[in-house]
Amino acid sequence: MVKVDSYEIVEGLHYSKEFFWVRIENGKARMGVTDYAQKQLREIVFAELPSTGGTITQNEPFGSVESVKAVSDLIAPLSGTIEQVNEEVTSKPELLNEDPYDKGWLLVVAPSNLDAELKTLMDFNASVEWHKSLLK
Repeated sequence: MVKVDSYEIVEGLHYSKEFFWVRIENGKARMGVTDYAQKQLREIVFAELPSTGGTITQNEPFGSVESVKAVSDLIAPLSGTIEQVNEEVTSKPELLNEDPYDKGWLLVVAPSNLDAELKTLMDFNASVEWHKSLLK
């Protein structure tokens, strides 16, 4: 893990420019919002997530989070079928602020086009440089 200003970026993850992280686990994709996103939103008070068994499409909205500051769409970093939804986040949305890379994960997806779509995401090093550019 490295910090860019006060924002944590975790090694071993893939990142989208829509402020999502993706961790590949045995061919599945666990995903959630980045530290940068949760800090920009500030206090998250509500999360609307899709149901298990549904599908998501890369770069398309699949849910939303509401903070004291704004309502923001959640934009899918990958396409696939939803295998798990972190129901705890819907009852305790503050998990997104407290632990965005662990307890605050949102979905586990069986990717439908993993190799091609991963190439469109940033690796750790690219994400560090991208976060630095956001702060200029």
